[in-house]
Amino acid sequence: MITVRANHYQQFDADFTRDVPAEGFGGWRSSEIELDPRRTAVVVMHAWDTGTREQYPGWHRCVDYFPRADAILRDVFPSLLAAVRTSPMKLFHVVSDAGYAARFPGHLRAKALAGPPPAAPEQVAVDPALQRLREFRSRHVMVGARNASDVERGVAKLDFPPQARPLGDEGVAEDAHQLFALCRNAGINHLVYAGFAINWCLLLSPGGMADMKKHGVMCSALRQAVTAVENKESACGELGKENALWRVALGFGFVFDVDAFIAGLSRAS
Repeated sequence: MITVRANHYQQFDADFTRDVPAEGFGGWRSSEIELDPRRTAVVVMHAWDTGTREQYPGWHRCVDYFPRADAILRDVFPSLLAAVRTSPMKLFHVVSDAGYAARFPGHLRAKALAGPPPAAPEQVAVDPALQRLREFRSRHVMVGARNASDVERGVAKLDFPPQARPLGDEGVAEDAHQLFALCRNAGINHLVYAGFAINWCLLLSPGGMADMKKHGVMCSALRQAVTAVENKESACGELGKENALWRVALGFGFVFDVDAFIAGLSRAS
């Protein structure tokens, strides 16, 4: 067992003498907790090489977090992943599709462990009215007509960035079915997420926290190793990230600071 300082959120007690009762909550707290490094894994999710703004200007125009993600890949990932790899803790990777993962032995291992995928959810019939609504959203919500071709070109060439490329036979999963198979095989019951974006993919995409919680897996996050999709109103203070970290602390697990997490791993090496 190792001791690691973790952030957690006290969602009690509401103070009904206040105009806003929730202002009585304890809020963010920090405590030393115990982790079993042999039952815990770090999972890097949707760490992508998204090219440059010059290569895919339309993609970068509608995904504001790319520069923040690039800074995290450059400044945070090298020391974090090195610390995990020299500890007893496992390192897994979650990809958005199998295309850029197929060449890695860890993906072949995940597929073999998982076996045939479950049946996809049954889909509703798409009529002309629904199709028009989807097209309207594509033009006016995300990604915009002028950006669509750049997004398609960028997504078609998705790959791991050098800082997050799997090494050896590190498990590479494309969905919860495969990630759970890796967890079951290694005896993992706690996943600590890094990657992009905390309020979107890491929570809701295949292999994200909502999926893995259904299997009983505790899911935590590394504050400095994630960023979020922000909107016009939230971007200045990265409020989307702050809200998502609160959701992780309230509904899934803990929020670790990278330096404290690395310090804990050093005691397990």
